[in-house]
Amino acid sequence: MKRVLVIQTAFLGDVVLTTPLVRALKQGLPEVEIAVLTLPSTSEVFKNNPQVAEIITYDKRATQKGVINLFRLVKELKRRKFDAALIPHRSLRSAFLAWEADIPLRVGFTSSSGYYFLNREVPYWPDSHEVERVLELLSGLGLEVVKSPPELFPGEEDQRWVAEFLDDNMDDWVAIAPGSVWPTKRWFPERFAQLANMVASDFRCGVVFVGGEEDRFLCKTIAEDVKGKSLVAAGEASVLQSAALLSKCRLLISNDSAPVHLASAVGTKVVDIYGPTVPQFGFYPYGEGHRIVEVEHLYCRPCSKHGPKRCPEGHFRCMREITVERVFEVVAALLVKTTEKEVQRQ
Repeated sequence: MKRVLVIQTAFLGDVVLTTPLVRALKQGLPEVEIAVLTLPSTSEVFKNNPQVAEIITYDKRATQKGVINLFRLVKELKRRKFDAALIPHRSLRSAFLAWEADIPLRVGFTSSSGYYFLNREVPYWPDSHEVERVLELLSGLGLEVVKSPPELFPGEEDQRWVAEFLDDNMDDWVAIAPGSVWPTKRWFPERFAQLANMVASDFRCGVVFVGGEEDRFLCKTIAEDVKGKSLVAAGEASVLQSAALLSKCRLLISNDSAPVHLASAVGTKVVDIYGPTVPQFGFYPYGEGHRIVEVEHLYCRPCSKHGPKRCPEGHFRCMREITVERVFEVVAALLVKTTEKEVQRQ
């Protein structure tokens, strides 16, 4: 086996959680050449990754939308003559691409919408973390499944951007990611602002708001109510710049969204706020030392896989019952712990 294609065109967080598969694949087959098919918006996840030989982008929602462009991509994939495809994205289109491109071995999940385009299937374990579920695809190649964490590789230019952005004004920063694609997964902006003020005051640190372009207005609105030092990186920082920035922060406070996985991939601890979704879905921050804040044993949780636009019950208790004081208590405990570790290292 000489060339393997990994197909992952889902959301940013899902793509970050695919990076352990790439590392484990290279460890299991050192001589294999690995290509990754992903969206332009998530392709930076694999930039500078020493395990990845080629990044192929597929802008399925915009410039390459439609059947004609789909078959143009198929032609490109055929030309590359892949021996196998690993398909963590459980979509019909992803499985079809591998089949139509005449890739001989197509490994995906039994729960894939396009399972009939696969010729080797592995179980999708609902009680496992997504990292571990995706790693199971290796068994379809006869490889041992070895756990490894998500990883990102910010370059020197990303680190320079962070240095200029922070401008060395403060040594201690806490990051906040208040956005989400799904409206009901967002904790309240006024509570994030109140929490930011408490953290800045009690721990004498700056607060930096992270997210995508779609989160910039929300982040700026919250930052205006922060009395201490605050910066807004949302909409300015690329994926790897965001990762480099998070690596400089003592902690990330976030809704259940992609920044959680960026932070865990660079070793930054996370306080993850859950509303309509639950950690049992398998997308909590991977690794040790992270914290989850949620309203447990609420009769209506989870109400959907991603979180609906509006609360189906009309009360939104899953977020309303998470108080600022409760989140601050969790944040403070982690910040004290990180401070103690820094003192011990000195």
